[in-house]
Amino acid sequence: MTEPMNDRLKPMPEDWRRALADPDDLEYGCAAAVAAWTGGGREIAYVLATRGEAGIDSLEPDVCGPLREREQRASAAVVGVSTVEFLDHRDGVIEYGPALRRDIAAAIRRHRPELVITLNHCDTWGGVAWNTPDHVAVGRATPDAVADAGNRWIFPELAARGLEPWNGVRWVAVAGSSTPTHAVEAESGLDRAVRSLLEHRTYIEALTQEEPETYARSFLTSRAQAVGKHFGGKPAVAFELFGR
Repeated sequence: MTEPMNDRLKPMPEDWRRALADPDDLEYGCAAAVAAWTGGGREIAYVLATRGEAGIDSLEPDVCGPLREREQRASAAVVGVSTVEFLDHRDGVIEYGPALRRDIAAAIRRHRPELVITLNHCDTWGGVAWNTPDHVAVGRATPDAVADAGNRWIFPELAARGLEPWNGVRWVAVAGSSTPTHAVEAESGLDRAVRSLLEHRTYIEALTQEEPETYARSFLTSRAQAVGKHFGGKPAVAFELFGR
């Protein structure tokens, strides 16, 4: 991920109570913001497109999926999130299209958030670091699904299932953007963010030879400090914010 390009990041809006976060890899930055928000009494639900079953080369998907689901639920609990849902798209081969939009729109109608959080939908992280197809597909589908959630004539089968339209989303926040516009302080939630990432121990141990806590704390602290240079000098999490 690249350092934010804007010289000054604006504070994230605070006049909301419910959020829905649907990016993969929530713990690589977003968790500190989530911890700060839930600590202030806000409600946040996690909805993940996959169970991450293709994410560890040494584990078969039918073993890896349940393990990563358990780690994800434990990770969410550390930052005050009790609702974690999986949409059961296949890990690694998510396709942008009506099926993905419908599933995210259904989640938005279920949870009725004011803020929706997703991940960088661009081909790269702002330089030569290539993004993953799943991130691109989900990040691209989410703003479209926000509009779909408020339109009763798109996916009318959702209303037939009791999921009435919800047009109350006021913002979509994109994490991991190379052109962020806003930020939220991360200092109060940073320790919990580190513990949240550490709950993904199996994944981390497969990813790096570095000691897991050293890896998690170094990664999250350096990212928060880099954003903080553009946000009053305090550790922060950056977002590109789109109003509706």
